[in-house]
Amino acid sequence: MAKLEAGIRHFGSLDDRVRRVEIESWDERKLPAYYVSSGRTDLRAPAVICISREDETGAMLLGRLLPLIASRGMTALVVAFDDVSTTRHGRSEDLSSLLDCLSARHEVDASRIGIYGEGLSAALATDFALADRRIAAAVCDGGLWNWARTQASISWMTGTSHLLDDPLTTAHRSRLARRLKCPILVVAGGRSIVSVRESIKLESDCTAARIDLKLLMPRFEPTPGTDFENFAACDEDIFAWLEQKLAHTSAL
Repeated sequence: MAKLEAGIRHFGSLDDRVRRVEIESWDERKLPAYYVSSGRTDLRAPAVICISREDETGAMLLGRLLPLIASRGMTALVVAFDDVSTTRHGRSEDLSSLLDCLSARHEVDASRIGIYGEGLSAALATDFALADRRIAAAVCDGGLWNWARTQASISWMTGTSHLLDDPLTTAHRSRLARRLKCPILVVAGGRSIVSVRESIKLESDCTAARIDLKLLMPRFEPTPGTDFENFAACDEDIFAWLEQKLAHTSAL
């Protein structure tokens, strides 16, 4: 954290735009977060709630995403997965507390708040976008994590290795995506919890149903002996999509 804060001070103009905050949750706990101001006082800006991977701290995620957020004039709240994944009931309430905090900020346009989660946080982002219709855009798993667990349970109980890809299977796979009322970006492959195979099928299902869902697969760069996931390029694509959707989309 000391290195991160020193890095923020090195940016100079960003020093007064980033600060650590504590947000009161539904059960009166204090949720630690990093607040990134848009730096604009003359207009209301879009905002994003960013949730780290299960193996990443909030400070690590902030260090990675700060240039992308700051360069787009966005406001953001960056939180750690461990702080908002305590209980099934509590996590939606905790995220609603973060959304309430952003909505109350004078510099934030409350109709243009998105959510971004990666790793298991992508599944949290889906659940929260379903629970709180104020979310205007979601980078999430589109319900595929729950689908994969259901598929595995049925395969185990029936002794089959896979489910037939019939209309009933298609309906189950896209069930949660159909309930989401905002644009969806699903990142598949690489470090994502979402399989490329199922995400391609989900995108096809949603295209047929006219659901605003886009699939993004990270780029891989060849290196000696292996391929390296270009997460920086993937992050750039994600925030370009958020910038586009939050420029035009309002929460219902």
